[in-house]
Amino acid sequence: MAGATLPTPLERTPAPAPASPRSGAAPGRGAPAAPRRSRFSRLPLRSAALSVLSLALFVLAWHLLTTYRVNIYVRFMNVPSPADVLASARTALASSAFFDHVYMSCRRILYGFLIAAAVAIPLGLLMGRFRLLKELVFPVAEVLRPIPAIAWVPMAIMLWPSNEESIVFITFLGSFFPILLNTLHGMATVDPVLVRAARCLGAKEIALFREVYLPATLPQIFTGLTVGMGVAWVSLIAAEMISGQFGIGYFTWEAYSLVQYSDIALGMISIGALGLASSWAIRMVGRLVMPWSAAR
Repeated sequence: MAGATLPTPLERTPAPAPASPRSGAAPGRGAPAAPRRSRFSRLPLRSAALSVLSLALFVLAWHLLTTYRVNIYVRFMNVPSPADVLASARTALASSAFFDHVYMSCRRILYGFLIAAAVAIPLGLLMGRFRLLKELVFPVAEVLRPIPAIAWVPMAIMLWPSNEESIVFITFLGSFFPILLNTLHGMATVDPVLVRAARCLGAKEIALFREVYLPATLPQIFTGLTVGMGVAWVSLIAAEMISGQFGIGYFTWEAYSLVQYSDIALGMISIGALGLASSWAIRMVGRLVMPWSAAR
């Protein structure tokens, strides 16, 4: 159009975009909003509340089934109520005999589990690294692994000079195979790029195990330790019921022989609590050894 003038470069420059609300408030326009509380900070409290609720519902169902003597194919006429078990627990905790049984079981678990971990973890690492060793050991392990702990009791009594050593041996067998197989699986998942990089940097065989193989397999190792602890308790209780003279398994079997139903339930609850505490201790050690996994 005639007489119109073109805009100068300064006039053509677009105005600056408004600041994003995520970049914070501009100076002089008020303080920035307080950060929202992360939902993850509420997870431990929520998990604890749900745990307490589930246990309370379980005890309530147990109380109702035993109080009304429910008999719908599954019979609850002779099952002790929570109040009966609580009374039995008060009597047991008042004497030292019950604590002696708990102490013996914990000592046997500790010995058998630690020996199994000390043997299975290095053996699994070596089997994963050297194919010849795996081909020699793995078939024997696969043949022995399905044999239940109860089937080992007569053989263990013949192998070892005392019942105490035979029970520790059965506990060792129960935890050995889960730890070995999980360690072997962890070695199979190690990234070969990490191994080649370590070799290029001049790492020898011992340094490879210390700096590459062991850290990479730690998650699987601790999974095997947790599973092995559970199987170790199953094996221990079976051995104590058959050939033991002390231990929480012997306490439970003796209660059955004496028709003391409340003590049977007390022994079962004690076994569950001890197994839960053992698994929790392994998880805590895993968080200390692998702080990067706890941060995820």
